[in-house]
Amino acid sequence: MLSSAIAATGLRKAYKDKTVLDGIDLDVRAGTVFSLLGPNGAGKTTTVNLLTTLLAPDAGRIVVAGHDVATEPRAVRKAIGVTGQFAAVDELLTGEENLLMMAKLLHLPKAEGKRIAERLLARFDIAEAAAKPVATYSGGMRRKLDLAMTLVSRPQIIFLDEPTTGLDPRSRLTLWEIVRELVAEGMTIFLTTQYLEEADKLADRVAVLDQGRLVAEGTPSELKRLVPGSHIQLRFRDQHELDAAALALHESTKDDDALCLRVPGDGGVKSFRTLLARLDEHSVDVEDMSVHTPDLDDVFLALTGNANKENKAVNAR
Repeated sequence: MLSSAIAATGLRKAYKDKTVLDGIDLDVRAGTVFSLLGPNGAGKTTTVNLLTTLLAPDAGRIVVAGHDVATEPRAVRKAIGVTGQFAAVDELLTGEENLLMMAKLLHLPKAEGKRIAERLLARFDIAEAAAKPVATYSGGMRRKLDLAMTLVSRPQIIFLDEPTTGLDPRSRLTLWEIVRELVAEGMTIFLTTQYLEEADKLADRVAVLDQGRLVAEGTPSELKRLVPGSHIQLRFRDQHELDAAALALHESTKDDDALCLRVPGDGGVKSFRTLLARLDEHSVDVEDMSVHTPDLDDVFLALTGNANKENKAVNAR
């Protein structure tokens, strides 16, 4: 069983009379992508700052890479890398010079720093621009260089704070692929993002933060099942089959133009078998079946920003 790369219990943080985090617990398994979602002001940045030793909690305990953040902050910093939504690179230096500068700051031998820089430039497909000033780089190239600089120290855990904000779709997909490669190599990724599709595509587990509390946590699939609206769509060959199916399935909604029926259900094997059995009883053939579930956008809207919702967290485990 995977060990915890990040474990936090009872985290609280307030600024004067404003409570930013109100007792949250996190357990991020090693070698996975964990995504923290939440509206602006929910406490995402504060959470990242606490986990990366930039802030001290008012209450609670944090262990990162096996080290207590309060008593071993230096060990934690050695184990992590942090990449924000704005690339922290020196635009007056070349790409290679930025990487060599990072290696120097880490007190790596000159030859080793050179080897690491060359390897990372090649890996992130920016070797051809290595000798050019970063001021000439595109947004996607700067973001890749920023992530490459984070990897110079060979961290166990990388915090990606909205890493693809402002990138074009192609650059975003490139960074997604890089993240998948890093996880395949055993790295742990803690991701905050505004793009719910990004969390859906990349994250093994997702936590939703709202008004300083975790209101849901689980796999993307588990979270989608928290929101009503899942249904099975049945498509038929002709109007006769559609009408016969509609009579057999009274709870369904008919779409004559598309020759489809929409039937409430979770799309599980049992649901499929039940539907097919009922249709067989009426000698109705199905041309095609598909499952439609709410996406993370639906989950996000349902779980956040509702002043009347209960404060207790929903945990989809």
